Amino acid sequence: MGGENMAVVKIPYSKGFIEAQIDDARLVGVLESKAHHYKPEAGEQELVKKALENPIGSPRLRDLVKGKNKIVIIASDHTRPVPSKIMAPIMLEEIRSGNPEADITFLIATGFHRPTTKEELIGKFGEKVVAEEKIVVHNAFEPESMVNIGKLPSGGDIVINKLAVEADLLISEGFIEPHFFAGFSGGRKSVLPGVVSKVTVLANHNAQFIASDKARTGNLEGNPIHIDMLHAAKTAKLQFILNVVIDADKKIIKAFAGDLEKAHIEGTKFAGELANVAAKPADIAITSNGGYPLDQNIYQAVKGMSAAEATCRKGGVIIICAACNDGHGGEDFYEWFKKANSAQAVMDKIMAIEPQHTLPDQWEAQILARILIDHTVIMVTDQCDHGMIKDMKMKVANTLPEAMEMAEAIVGKDASITVVPDGVSVIVK
Repeated sequence: MGGENMAVVKIPYSKGFIEAQIDDARLVGVLESKAHHYKPEAGEQELVKKALENPIGSPRLRDLVKGKNKIVIIASDHTRPVPSKIMAPIMLEEIRSGNPEADITFLIATGFHRPTTKEELIGKFGEKVVAEEKIVVHNAFEPESMVNIGKLPSGGDIVINKLAVEADLLISEGFIEPHFFAGFSGGRKSVLPGVVSKVTVLANHNAQFIASDKARTGNLEGNPIHIDMLHAAKTAKLQFILNVVIDADKKIIKAFAGDLEKAHIEGTKFAGELANVAAKPADIAITSNGGYPLDQNIYQAVKGMSAAEATCRKGGVIIICAACNDGHGGEDFYEWFKKANSAQAVMDKIMAIEPQHTLPDQWEAQILARILIDHTVIMVTDQCDHGMIKDMKMKVANTLPEAMEMAEAIVGKDASITVVPDGVSVIVK
């Protein structure tokens, strides 16, 4: 990449960064969340305490817990960079100040992911909480630990972890960031997909819903996936949430506590204002999945690709830097592409599936297929089997310069470039 004037952009990759050197003349824009430069009004602990002291649309947690014996706190799993180390002790203190005798259980919201390991729990909560508190890891594939509590607006059954239903008070912790089909994470998402059965997740993530133009990053209005999720959380009686917004260093910059819906809406407004960026259409879009922990597999990396998709011209090239050291992230997801001749073939097959017959991980395959139909995707990784990536109808490179050469062979040496350093932190409009 010749030219005298080069822009250097740092792109998160695994636990470090890849430096992209881009000719100024070709760089159309660098799309970054304002969260990365937001100056919080207090330290992390202070922000969480303040939020709990001033809940939105709800009594304080220490008052809610009075007379409640079984308290279940739904907490996010190992795939989410939620600073539970900070949040959990403060929540526990707040609960015990109102009810010292409370029987408290943390229920880990794994959704469709693999179970969280003990090491990961320690990494997330710290030694003390793991040693002293009751922690149960939800397993969506274990029908005996579930109970049916009703129907979703989409028609599916709400089958949920018994612990959540048997609780005298159900609360949750989590974080709010843009989500590529639920609009935003956080709030109601702790319940669905967090602690429900696979049958409920499948009903909610059906092909028609995923195909809806309302099921997009940063949008809750009329989003059929969100409507289902909110209904499930209300049916499960999720009464109080503590959600945070974090920056690129995974530090808390704002906290929201209170009513499931009201506190979440306030949080999404804040997160949305920071994350909204205007698309700068280009022939090549370079992005990442925000580094560790979200770039551990191809499945999660589809999120970053969807941000690049929103700013890459049809026929253009998306380059995503993602370690994917944990492989594809879902056997079913992988098989969709391995067995198909093309991305279009994957899409045609998925769109023919009725909601009640939704297959595991078809939603991720559907979104990847949508991206691949209009773009070439090149994955940059030196930690993943390249053959696996090629099986999934993508191209692959060990380094970013190598990926750039491949991209230029497709769209030309002078192709315009937009960089979205952290694809999961932005809403590209």
